[in-house]
Amino acid sequence: MTATAPAPPVTVPRLAVPPGACDAHSHVFGPFDTFPPSQASTYPLPAASDAVHAAARATMGISRGVLVQPAPYGMDPAAMLAAVAGADGALRAIAIADEDVSDATLADWAARGVRGLRFVEMRAPTGQRYPGSVGFDGLIRLAPRMRALGLHAQLWASAETCADHLAMLRSLRLPLVLDHMASPDLAGGPDAPAFRAVRDALRDGAVWVKLSVCRVGKAFPAYADARPFHDALIAANPDRLLWGSDWPYVRLEPAPDAGAMLDLFATWTRDETLVRQILVDNPQHLYQFEPAKRASP
Repeated sequence: MTATAPAPPVTVPRLAVPPGACDAHSHVFGPFDTFPPSQASTYPLPAASDAVHAAARATMGISRGVLVQPAPYGMDPAAMLAAVAGADGALRAIAIADEDVSDATLADWAARGVRGLRFVEMRAPTGQRYPGSVGFDGLIRLAPRMRALGLHAQLWASAETCADHLAMLRSLRLPLVLDHMASPDLAGGPDAPAFRAVRDALRDGAVWVKLSVCRVGKAFPAYADARPFHDALIAANPDRLLWGSDWPYVRLEPAPDAGAMLDLFATWTRDETLVRQILVDNPQHLYQFEPAKRASP
């Protein structure tokens, strides 16, 4: 049986977030008696049920979220879709599928809040693709059906892999969302050719990028080593940026504090208009949330 662990705690951010703020990258796991994993896991499964997830959002002042299918659930999104169904419109989802998925299943997922499919070219510590994940080859085969349903492609790959495949990816005529700041090479810096290619595509509006600092920086807890990449993406095109906590932080020791990560984003971004754009307006557009109410003056 796969080992489990408590979900990491979340503290209240020092800085208030605007109404309608969205955490565009997090996960639910369990309850395991109802939703056991379908794949062997490379990490202990956090006890991050829909109820625990809702409590974490409430603590941060986040009213909306995007759930990303964890690899241990493979292509069975039941746990994630149950959380979406119980959230009264506050959640959307990113599923995993290969070319064997039926049109009827894809259409059903889209009707129930799935807004995209995730494709992975990163490798597990074993050197193999994470169990339950699908690579770019699957994306190529699914792209026409995704276009018909208005689904986008969420991509977890290194900046070098993204840069090498940008021409092909853009030819698919799908919105492209790059996980974890496009997973740049810290040693190369923000002006490395691969990351520069990603920034150019972002500047052109050809890709979206998720600002998930904890998956890039190594200098816990302040992650100063990731700051230059964050600033470069903000400068390139804030119209195509999203913020994601990546809670509940599998394979990260020590686990960050999602409230502190939210404060770090707001502090680095500095501009209240940009903070609202990235936390509220951009995800509202991409994930098709109802328009958020603005705070009273």
